[in-house]
Amino acid sequence: MTTYGLLIFDDAEELDFVGPWEVFTASGMVRDGADTAVLIAERSEPVRCNKGMRVLPDHTFDDHPPLDVLLVPGGRGARVTEIENPVLLGWIAKTAAQARWVTSVCTGSFLLHEAGPAKGRRVATHWSSEQNLADRGDVTVVRDARYVADGNLVTSQGVSAGIDMALWLVGQLHGREHARAVRQYIQYEPAPPYLADVPG
Repeated sequence: MTTYGLLIFDDAEELDFVGPWEVFTASGMVRDGADTAVLIAERSEPVRCNKGMRVLPDHTFDDHPPLDVLLVPGGRGARVTEIENPVLLGWIAKTAAQARWVTSVCTGSFLLHEAGPAKGRRVATHWSSEQNLADRGDVTVVRDARYVADGNLVTSQGVSAGIDMALWLVGQLHGREHARAVRQYIQYEPAPPYLADVPG
């Protein structure tokens, strides 16, 4: 049983979490319901995302189940507002310390850096924010990879890159054949093909 927890907040970029959500929930379906994915927010009311989508969280910071995987999306909220939110940053730090895998998509890496888990690590982020993140110090920004694994920390470039990262992760958790079955199920046919065959 794997529990994926996807953080959401106002002005989060929709595909940053919806893409991995699709991968994680499809993985659970392929595994006959053995996995679960939950959306987690600071408060229980609907979250309005970067392009206007309204999303209702399943849990708050206070009542979610233990997480095997934490995913932090990016978007304007990550760069501008939540990076100044001590409650959210404290929750990320605490939850990351307990999770098996810690992941981000796009500028979610800024929140992981500010909260601590990405400090001193190799990370990826959206191409337009790479220098900004590097300028914050105590981080190595990798500019030529869709996603980067550094120990149990896996970060991806922007938006659609989160799908590649999530497929790689389910491959790490449940095997490459499983990841290929998930990719086929969601009919995701990137070029170049599925990157989990490349060593992390």
